[in-house]
Amino acid sequence: MSALKLTQIGNSVGVILPKEVLARLKLEKGDTLFMTEVANGVTLTPYSTEFEQQMTAARRIMKKRRDVLRELAK
Repeated sequence: MSALKLTQIGNSVGVILPKEVLARLKLEKGDTLFMTEVANGVTLTPYSTEFEQQMTAARRIMKKRRDVLRELAK
């Protein structure tokens, strides 16, 4: 567990993530970090679970309608 310090950033308050955390999450300046509320607090992740669900549905449709998509591509 790491302790994070809150700091003033303009009119907002932000958290500075240590280099080790950024490396572990494979994040760089400008990347998006997603926050999800869970029973005992929050989870920070570089992956959007909502986007992943949408992509899973899209892959399923693309597999099912492969022939139609191939014809449309012509």
